[in-house]
Amino acid sequence: MTRHLFSLPRCLGIGLLGVLIGPACLQAQAQTMSATSSSAMPPGIERSSFGRLADGREVDCYRITNDNGIEMRVINYGGIIVSLKTPDRTGRLDDIVLGFDSIGDYLSDTYRQANPYFGALIGRYGNRIANGRFTLDGETYRLPTNDGPNTLHGGDVGFNQRLWHVEPFSSAEGRGLVLTYTSPDGEQGFPGRLSTRVSYTLTDDNELAIDYRARTTRATPVNLTQHSYFNLKGEGSASVLDHELMINASAYTPIDETLIPTGEIADVSGTPFDFRQPTLIGARMGQKNTQLAYAKGYDHNFVLSKTPGQGDLPTLAARVIEPRSGRVLEVATTEPGLQFYSGNFLDGSLTGKSGRPYTHRSGLALETQHFPDSPNQPNFPSTILKPDETYHSQTVYRFSTTASEDLPHAD
Repeated sequence: MTRHLFSLPRCLGIGLLGVLIGPACLQAQAQTMSATSSSAMPPGIERSSFGRLADGREVDCYRITNDNGIEMRVINYGGIIVSLKTPDRTGRLDDIVLGFDSIGDYLSDTYRQANPYFGALIGRYGNRIANGRFTLDGETYRLPTNDGPNTLHGGDVGFNQRLWHVEPFSSAEGRGLVLTYTSPDGEQGFPGRLSTRVSYTLTDDNELAIDYRARTTRATPVNLTQHSYFNLKGEGSASVLDHELMINASAYTPIDETLIPTGEIADVSGTPFDFRQPTLIGARMGQKNTQLAYAKGYDHNFVLSKTPGQGDLPTLAARVIEPRSGRVLEVATTEPGLQFYSGNFLDGSLTGKSGRPYTHRSGLALETQHFPDSPNQPNFPSTILKPDETYHSQTVYRFSTTASEDLPHAD
């Protein structure tokens, strides 16, 4: 990836020392960003009510647009991206992420039983921790198990179910939101008081830049990610199996029958997991393969290949092309891994914003992350954050289109 492919907003570097811990950091940002108040929003941002939680707290929805007409809506409950409208090659806007138009749908029993994490911020630990336990500094910590025998995406009540504090901003780099949440020591079994700050920046280069930062009072595992499901035809459309996918990874981490990594880092060559060349998602889905059988499709962590000379800058992780609309989604990240999930457990029980059910494999997720179960896998990159350290991760989603003559064949 060339360095100019993804232009990171300079504002993402603001507030490193005062990480996330509310007013001081936000005050510093206010010097370079438009001021906000309860009655006024920065240019290009509108706020409205999205309903109320069972305890009466109001959920706000923020509508953010860039100068090219791309529109994103985010709620402070779970930091959820509820909609994201981007143009196809003719300029027509469609909503390309799965989600709902009311808070009631996110709180319903049907949604909670399915638990797809549509559009949410995930923490403290994205992906799975085996058997809901890990040992750190000689002490064993036990977490809620909410995915068979394992802990998934932070436990029973992860960051996706928390009400985040939000400060909208507008700057020369883009428009967006700063979301903050402080997780108390012991929440969901994790040690340390974790102060987290995530910024969403929608730029006029048609990029959504996400910047994650955190500090802790005790050593603790941290693995933050974003869990949007994409369908580049438009949400509520048919399956994503005819999307073309490239993943910049020569290895992946095989899983056992409970979807926990075995500890092996395996070569993708000659397997259905080789997406180094653009490949239709469904091209090898039907192959007889133990890994595909365990996950009922793709739900695997890919070990990303880093571009030499990029340093700590995000490097290209994946590219998705939808042939008929011409929409292109590129993902760059500083993270070492990417979880590709092909929507295997979507079953039509949930109906989205379009009024159409979300059927089997009608959305895909590309979750930038450290590897699953890293606290129990000593050969994986460490996810332990210590009190004298700052957790920092960046991911950029870039939206564009391709000309019809350059499209791959869909069949």
